[in-house]
Amino acid sequence: MNIFVAGGLWVAGAALAGGGIAYLVRRLGGGGDGEGRPANNDAAGQVFTIVGGLHAVLVAFVLISLYDSVSAASQDARTEADSLVAATWAADALPAETKDRVHQLAVAYARTVEDQEWPRLADGGEVPATGWRQLDQMRQAVAAAPTDGDWQIDRKTEASNQLWAVYQARQQRLADSGDGGVGAVVWFALILGSLITAILLPNLFGGTRLAAHVIIVSTLAGTITLLLFAIHELQNPFSGGAKVPPEAFTSALERLA
Repeated sequence: MNIFVAGGLWVAGAALAGGGIAYLVRRLGGGGDGEGRPANNDAAGQVFTIVGGLHAVLVAFVLISLYDSVSAASQDARTEADSLVAATWAADALPAETKDRVHQLAVAYARTVEDQEWPRLADGGEVPATGWRQLDQMRQAVAAAPTDGDWQIDRKTEASNQLWAVYQARQQRLADSGDGGVGAVVWFALILGSLITAILLPNLFGGTRLAAHVIIVSTLAGTITLLLFAIHELQNPFSGGAKVPPEAFTSALERLA
């Protein structure tokens, strides 16, 4: 389902539910005049300020953390792909057998990441070990390459360093997909805090007309749900609305062609 349609349904459903609850509370428990109980406003306002503020801080912290994770995952993918290309270019100065072997393995590695690993990162499945084997074979090929002169020694060292950078970025990429997003405890706090902030406390206020009260509660419920939807979509950097595409490895394949 399209992310905008899904988000719209989330928001609309929450707004309708919040508005319905607000209507029932005013009609059934508001004294019959539809204006609630204004005497609650001072006490409810103080509690709403504290609870709403704490909830806003939690939501903001989670959203910023997840957004940073998506940005970091994108940067790690670019670093991995760029280091792979740099290692291949450095190996071009080594003997022909090593040069061809490293180039062949680099192309195979990029295709493995793009075609096999990326779908598993998106759906949370187990990533095959093919990429690790190809990376290790590249390392072995560079390590076994004979050198003749300082230039080849320097290029061999550079290729080894770039392969180490590929290894580190790969480790981080796999860790980013396996973090599991927001934990159960945090989700519990987010959902319970949202219910208290959007449904419970606003219905303790009085004084406004019924229609205005329903609109206020509906808007608050829809807005908070929109933020929860954003958190849900940002949990895995490789899926959802803000997913990181494998374009870094597509570009790497073009440069290695």
